[in-house]
Amino acid sequence: MNPVYEKLLKCYDSVKEKVDFKPLVALVLGSGLGGYADEIRVVETLDYSEIEGFPVSTVPGHKGRFVFGYVGEVPVVVMQGRVHYYEGYSIQDVVLPTRLMKLMGAEVLFLTNASGGINYDFAPGDFMLITDQISSFVPSPLIGQNIEELGPRFCDMSEVYDKDLREIIRLSAKKLDIPLKEGVYVQLTGPAFETPAEIRMCRTLGADAVGMSTVCEAVAANHMGMKICGISCISNLACGMTDNPLSHAEVQETADRVAPLFKKLITESIENIGAGVIR
Repeated sequence: MNPVYEKLLKCYDSVKEKVDFKPLVALVLGSGLGGYADEIRVVETLDYSEIEGFPVSTVPGHKGRFVFGYVGEVPVVVMQGRVHYYEGYSIQDVVLPTRLMKLMGAEVLFLTNASGGINYDFAPGDFMLITDQISSFVPSPLIGQNIEELGPRFCDMSEVYDKDLREIIRLSAKKLDIPLKEGVYVQLTGPAFETPAEIRMCRTLGADAVGMSTVCEAVAANHMGMKICGISCISNLACGMTDNPLSHAEVQETADRVAPLFKKLITESIENIGAGVIR
């Protein structure tokens, strides 16, 4: 058996021994949103450290556990802390949680993150609906022997971010009177912030926001046939766009400041997504 798939199945068996819950939506919480998981109707929690072979997040502010429960009437599994490639894990380990949540039963992957704004029309605190992505700067989790049980060798990427889910999020933001930008997200490896030249390169390529997560997770989820949506919190303007040096503290501060609005948008969107899928 493919060792990557074997490890995934071991993690799945470990979860099933401890938790009996089938989610509809898998939600990955980015910086500043960790507290959201405590605000839903929680049924069960499971620390990553309790799952055999599961990668554990080392980033400050990421609790490192799955939270199972309900947003409204929608069953969800929430990642309270994600794993990043820059932490030293293989790209296969980085996307293992995404694949695991699909095995749990999740049909929709809702990705969130804090990102640097590349588009000059963006400002810190803006929300950006992810319409597409650039994955050229991180290894593909699909490299190597294809795991036929998960998806095809060559998967289509023409609509990674589902158009129906995007429309639901637009309508949800409109209902809540929350301004919503739209754009393309590019993932770089990190952990160093980008140079001004790298940001100019990303802008030339068509990116509107840059970060260190999300893209590889979306690739793995798309391979498995999940419906995907994503929202970025623009936590700062990217390097070279202002005279200020970048810091993780600035990212966290902005994410924390707009978290209440972000949480409202996530809740409204998930409830509407659930209504559409269930119907």
